[in-house]
Amino acid sequence: MELHTLVTLTTGITLLTCTLAVLGLHSYTAGKAQREALVDRLSATGQLPSTGRRRRFRTLDRRLRRTKLGRRLELRLAATGLDITPGEFFACMLAAVAGLGLVGQAALAPFFGPIAGLLGVWAAMQFLTWQRQKRIEKFINQLPELARILANATQAGLALRTAIGMAAEELEAPAGEELGKVADQLALGSSMDDALNELAERLPSRELVVLVTTLVLSNRAGGQVVGALRNLTETLEERKETRREVRTQLAQVNMTSYAVPVLGVGSLFLMNGVKDGALERMTGSPVGQGAVIVAFGLYAVGFVLIRRLSRIDV
Repeated sequence: MELHTLVTLTTGITLLTCTLAVLGLHSYTAGKAQREALVDRLSATGQLPSTGRRRRFRTLDRRLRRTKLGRRLELRLAATGLDITPGEFFACMLAAVAGLGLVGQAALAPFFGPIAGLLGVWAAMQFLTWQRQKRIEKFINQLPELARILANATQAGLALRTAIGMAAEELEAPAGEELGKVADQLALGSSMDDALNELAERLPSRELVVLVTTLVLSNRAGGQVVGALRNLTETLEERKETRREVRTQLAQVNMTSYAVPVLGVGSLFLMNGVKDGALERMTGSPVGQGAVIVAFGLYAVGFVLIRRLSRIDV
């Protein structure tokens, strides 16, 4: 009797498991088909950009996006405008770190392998910062034209939402792409304040903050936005010329900040070239390792100090 009950229970559990598996497979297939249909429909209407490039490291990308580090990396990549996913960038960074570690270990000494890997991580982050700053500078240079287009559109009687969409179509990247994102958010029901503030967070600059504040206040209070944008256009043109002059004056100082650590690393190769194995013997003792770490720390402090002292807020 007990054996019959056990067989019946086992059979019931097996049937229930099979039924749930079939339902799960059916739900997964239906969801995948709906997603593909949605992607095709958005692609056909032009609402979903198609890069024509097959994404790699999808599993790594999905897992990375769930972490805090992945979300921060995704925001930094979005600000740079690069067509690369967090998973692809992270995989490339790991490959670069491993390659630099092997090069440092083989060309200098085993002690320099981890240091070269850390330099690879720093170089990757600096690359993102450089790309982001480059995009911000280009966007700032387009702000006078953007303010002029918005002023002309609002003077012609168009709503601010329509004027933003028109500016997104007329301006080149990055202003056109960023305004396109704002227009898409507005079309999906986001408020004007949220969409513009998110734009200011992606590309932080004083000029953009002033423009966003002007548009937000005019949209809230219903003030005369045309006159404000006309005055803002002249101010942005003057600030554009001032920033160009300051950047030209500081070009030599910025090059010096990068030349100092490069000379330090070059001296290591020179020492090892003059006498083969000198760095390996030097880093074979704790005193030599400590001296190398202190030297790299001083070079890092010098780089940061030069960058800080040469920074001028305009």
